[in-house]
Amino acid sequence: MLDVFLAADSLGRAIGLLLLAMSVASWVVILWKAWLLRRVAHTLPLATAGFWQSRDLDDAERRLAAADTTALALPLLQAARRLLALPPDALAARGAPTARLTRALRDALHLAHARLQHGQTLLASVGATAPFVGLLGTVWGVHHALLAVGFGEGFRIEAVAGPVGEALVMTAAGLAVAIPAVLGHNVLGRRIAQAEAVLEGFAHDLRELLAPEPDRP
Repeated sequence: MLDVFLAADSLGRAIGLLLLAMSVASWVVILWKAWLLRRVAHTLPLATAGFWQSRDLDDAERRLAAADTTALALPLLQAARRLLALPPDALAARGAPTARLTRALRDALHLAHARLQHGQTLLASVGATAPFVGLLGTVWGVHHALLAVGFGEGFRIEAVAGPVGEALVMTAAGLAVAIPAVLGHNVLGRRIAQAEAVLEGFAHDLRELLAPEPDRP
């Protein structure tokens, strides 16, 4: 494969380097997200369970800070407590208490979701575009093979073997880059959805806990 890369022209090498960069980027994201989501799956249930075993909110925040090492559930409680500590003349402190609490928890939840989803767009983009990048290399290799036949002195197998080999390698490389990215996106997406469901449930329970009694639906 290295010989094919070295024998290619500038465009062929650029396509090969692009596929290599896409592969490295997708594998970095896959390995990093797999490590992060493994930690989340272990620590998030322990952190939420520790929260409900706390004596008060101060104790609950300490337990969350100790157990929630990925800092996904802790910002929800901190956002709610910051809202409760606002001076009454602040704009964020105006309006129905439950609506203000819902807004604060929703904003913190969106930030947690963004952290969990980080990198998924790259995997989806690599999975969708890598086959077409490889196809561009395939077309370019076939183009070289046709030129070798058209401008050479008759058909010679050695004249077209190199360009055809380059075309086949580019096709295989595009698929080799795209398949792990698609599988990683789908597998990680399921684990992200599980973590998001836990966070959304915790945010709902936290809202019910901290909402003023008369303002609860």
